[in-house]
Amino acid sequence: MPQFFTNKRLIILLGSIIVLVALIGFSLRDRDNLSWPEQFVKDIVGLGQAAVSKPANGFAGFFDEIKDLRNTYEENKELKARIKKTAQLESDVARLQKDNEELRKILDKKQSLADYEPVQATVIARNPDRWYDVITIDKGEANGILPNMAVITAEGLIGKVRNTSKFTSTVQLLSAHDSRNRVSAVIQGKSNVFGVIEGYDKEKKALLMTKVPYDSKVKKGMLVTTSGKGGVFPKGLIIGKIKKMVPDEFGLTQTALIEPAASFNDLEHVMVTKRGMTMVFPEKKERKQVLIEEGNL
Repeated sequence: MPQFFTNKRLIILLGSIIVLVALIGFSLRDRDNLSWPEQFVKDIVGLGQAAVSKPANGFAGFFDEIKDLRNTYEENKELKARIKKTAQLESDVARLQKDNEELRKILDKKQSLADYEPVQATVIARNPDRWYDVITIDKGEANGILPNMAVITAEGLIGKVRNTSKFTSTVQLLSAHDSRNRVSAVIQGKSNVFGVIEGYDKEKKALLMTKVPYDSKVKKGMLVTTSGKGGVFPKGLIIGKIKKMVPDEFGLTQTALIEPAASFNDLEHVMVTKRGMTMVFPEKKERKQVLIEEGNL
């Protein structure tokens, strides 16, 4: 009996092997159509693969999108930083170009100055409420700067030193509203015409040159410079050009409207003119040199 069961198991095993080999052989032969069991198994496997692969691909795509978004954020942040640096570089280049042009003009002006010593200075402060009245420069008594010294740019005269400290000075501009702010000037032509600049018209943006003789043949565009007669400003400093002539109410003299050669609005690099004309006060123990105030000769 036990031997029969053993033989029966052996017969079943051999039969299974034969069926399996037959199925393998059947599946390996060239066929146009699959059998229904193969189709059933293949469809079941395909559905399982689709059910697994779609969510997996979705999750993978989701994390890839998050990674791409983070990379885009980092790239955008870096590009913004570069744009800021580019804007700063453009600003620095423009500022340096402007400084270079101004300093080149000042260098050319220095080479042409003969009757005074120029001291280069930089504007370090300016009060918005008195924008067209005064400026502060970084040169003072330690640099030999004294009150009433003329201050110029490469374009022309802008004012004079009003007061000084050890290392800074306050400069009063020609555009300041001050009755004592006067400059002895000359209109250059075939015959020079002398007058005094003593005011500034802010609406017309023009200096006012008074006491011009009524019969003077002055035309628009004529050059106006310092005369050197006042004792403060050296002779020949450019002030501006004639813009218009206006006769006074009595017809005895004229007032010239002068377009300034130098801008009073944009001031950065200036020069102080150290002139040799001095006075000595005998009541002082120390010999203190001061320039004669313009218009008080």
